[in-house]
Amino acid sequence: MMKNFYLTMCVLFLLTNFCGAQQLMKTTEQSSSLEQPQPFLYTINTLNPSGRNWSVNYSGGYGEHTVTPIGFDGVDQNISVKGYLGQKFTFLATLGTGFSNNGGVHTLQQAELLRDFIGGNQPMGFRIGAGLGFRHEFNNDNVAFSRITAAYDVTSWKVGANVRLEKAFDARRDGLDIITSIGLHRHISGQFFAGVEAVGQDLEGFWQSDEAEGGARLLVGPSVNYAPSGSRFAFTLCGGPIIYATRSNFAQGQFAAYRELPANNGFTLKFNVGFRFM
Repeated sequence: MMKNFYLTMCVLFLLTNFCGAQQLMKTTEQSSSLEQPQPFLYTINTLNPSGRNWSVNYSGGYGEHTVTPIGFDGVDQNISVKGYLGQKFTFLATLGTGFSNNGGVHTLQQAELLRDFIGGNQPMGFRIGAGLGFRHEFNNDNVAFSRITAAYDVTSWKVGANVRLEKAFDARRDGLDIITSIGLHRHISGQFFAGVEAVGQDLEGFWQSDEAEGGARLLVGPSVNYAPSGSRFAFTLCGGPIIYATRSNFAQGQFAAYRELPANNGFTLKFNVGFRFM
């Protein structure tokens, strides 16, 4: 009787330790996804405390009937460097080349500096930051911008959100452009996450009939993310329809020729491959 009791206790002890080890292994594997530099394509994040290092990212995509910053009307390729400067500062610089559907070749340059102001002390949980940047767009416009970032990371969820305020140095553009984005990823299996990402541009077009850049534009599409365990690489894919939800009266006049806003709804498909140096 006592032997059976001791045997049962030993079996329970071994099972408990085995289950605990499996859970720890699962948590550790999922936590490695926190180290990647850029889990979303349109929603930029400050670097997670568990992945504050330097990385290079190669991204590209194809779009039709689209305009910057939601997409490029043609094929674009971009190289970016993202890194941690200390004191919760994140630096991001991007060089891009676009081959438009009408045969032209265009370039893009962008740099920005971000900092976490709330949170950012632990790998998991909320963090909120802000930053400043400058961009030379594919259409040769120069744009200064600020960005507010928010992120929530746990082993099973990734959530990111941006509000970007842009000032283009051209009288025919909006005095101040507001671009919002949100990304949501749910752990599916192993190191694979999937969800949705959405971008809204010129949303003031919903209540301003004379919105200067053509009206409200929306992109909503599926997003997948994969960060192999023990690897320095991470992969993200996102795409979907671009909906021109409203058409302003102003865009039907002089601005339409300048901005060449598409007459039809469009689509874009983009990918990113990130590699961590450390």
